[in-house]
Amino acid sequence: MKAYLFLDFGSTFTKLTLIDIEKEEIIATAKSYTTVATDVKNGYMKALEELNSKVNEPYEIVEKLACSSAAGGLKIISIGLVPDLTAEAAKRAALGAGARVIGNYSYKLNKTEMAEINTLNPDMVLLAGGTDGGNSETIIHNAKMLADFEIKFPVVVAGNKACVDEIREILDGKVDYHFTENVMPKINEINVDPAREMIRELFMKNITKAKGMAHVEEEISSVAMPTPQSVLKAAEALSKGSNNEVGIGDLIVVDVGGATTDVHSLGYGDPSKPGVFMVGLEEPYAKRTVEGDLGMRYSAMSVYEASGMRMLRRYLNIDGYEPEKEYLKRYANTSFVAHSPKDIAFDEAIAKICIDLSLKRHAGFVEPVYSPLGVVYSQKGKDLSNVKTIIGTGGVIVNSENYAEILQAAQFRADDLNSLKPRLPKFYVDKSYILSAMGLLTMIDKDMAIRMMKKYIIDLGGVDASPIHVDEVVHKDFDELGTPEHGMGCGF
Repeated sequence: MKAYLFLDFGSTFTKLTLIDIEKEEIIATAKSYTTVATDVKNGYMKALEELNSKVNEPYEIVEKLACSSAAGGLKIISIGLVPDLTAEAAKRAALGAGARVIGNYSYKLNKTEMAEINTLNPDMVLLAGGTDGGNSETIIHNAKMLADFEIKFPVVVAGNKACVDEIREILDGKVDYHFTENVMPKINEINVDPAREMIRELFMKNITKAKGMAHVEEEISSVAMPTPQSVLKAAEALSKGSNNEVGIGDLIVVDVGGATTDVHSLGYGDPSKPGVFMVGLEEPYAKRTVEGDLGMRYSAMSVYEASGMRMLRRYLNIDGYEPEKEYLKRYANTSFVAHSPKDIAFDEAIAKICIDLSLKRHAGFVEPVYSPLGVVYSQKGKDLSNVKTIIGTGGVIVNSENYAEILQAAQFRADDLNSLKPRLPKFYVDKSYILSAMGLLTMIDKDMAIRMMKKYIIDLGGVDASPIHVDEVVHKDFDELGTPEHGMGCGF
């Protein structure tokens, strides 16, 4: 039996997925704690031993590929010119590459900010600024600051191409630098894919810094990319399809973890209603956002601070709970596992809050604009209102019997009329935790990856969203009430 072996070196668990190439089926999965504090290979070997105990016949591994978020994953600082333009484009490029953006700076860097950057000690810096042929003063200044402070981490330069020669002279011999295409060659036009690929290549080159990763790399083909990027690649393949396999269209993946909640949306997100015009930065087809204050354990207290009691009451009858103590219990003991119905209900309420807030931040919104011709509407961000597929992953969702109820927090609500969250999606769950493995499989056989995701996620059937209950006035369709002729801002 010929097989592929895919590895995911997570911050908590090392997960293995063995796939039968001919049958296109999962043979077995296994996991063990990631032993990054000692030697990553120890956790890998323990997981491999468990995997082999589940396989009943000999197998030949044709290829082994891995993704990793061990040792905190890929940490990047992004730098741009204007916060809402090149700085935001740089941040999006880093997030799309699977990074955790631990700092985002704009305008000219000062010495205090440089000291912060050195203290944060990122894995790399993404330096952007200026459209091609536009402002050059700021990115040149920032390059000089990076050189003067002789930073020890690589710099990916993805800014104004007119400055390439000057920046090369500034950084030569002082900083490890790499040039790629501008993340914003024209105003409001983003070009993040080249920067993402450069970040991925540097990640692969430097991943051996994690303890024992070099030993593991002796046994596998390569550590191909950060885990979040692998999930995004899988979602994009499932959405778009390939030359031989039909995609399922626009979709959202929500991953609720212990420290963060990641949202991946696949779709152009153009306005779905008449009389709406786009403002702000162009949105990428494959978009990822990371909410570092929304998580089940490490970020439990920040969830409490971000949501308050009112939001908790929306998702939980708090009689019999002392909410602040419940949040603190999870924050103070990050390995806490909910067993009692009471603890499970509180965990699921936290997950709903994380999903609600993360989708609100990820999705676009509309606002009325009053003009001499009447009311028109501006849209900033993606219109996700017509997305029909939401896939949930992460322990609290995968292990819950109420996954659809948890994911329903991603849906549009009548008390947030301007939000462009999905209105009537169908909810699915990645029960087999295959998304990261499927992202790796797309590098070998995209058609097979799409077929397997359909088999293990989509074909298992989803749960339809409950109808949206709204006030009679705002429940009417936007085409009836929300057009400029009627001059009303409701109906979204």
